Amino acid sequence: MKIYTIEYIPNAQYDVLGIVKGAVVQSKHLGKDFMAGLKTLVGGEIKGYTEMIDEARRIATERMIAEATDMGADAIIGVRFGSSAIMDGAAEVLAYGTAIRFTR
Repeated sequence: MKIYTIEYIPNAQYDVLGIVKGAVVQSKHLGKDFMAGLKTLVGGEIKGYTEMIDEARRIATERMIAEATDMGADAIIGVRFGSSAIMDGAAEVLAYGTAIRFTR
């Protein structure tokens, strides 16, 4: 599956199939959360959180691709990511875009 952040593909003909999305709510590991609290005292990257968000983004993307595949799509255009805090210690990551099928 090809994934593009651009809104349209120049010089390509395709049918728009519709919006596709993938979402995941990911929580922090208690041990990593404790270490992150200590890290805020000295500054710097909180690698445990970076890894958590990277994993959540990967899962959300895989779910978006699965939805597009089920629709018979060849690609997804206009891909975007969003995130929000659901509760203390948990965040939602959403991947969404427009599924298309190239006309041949």
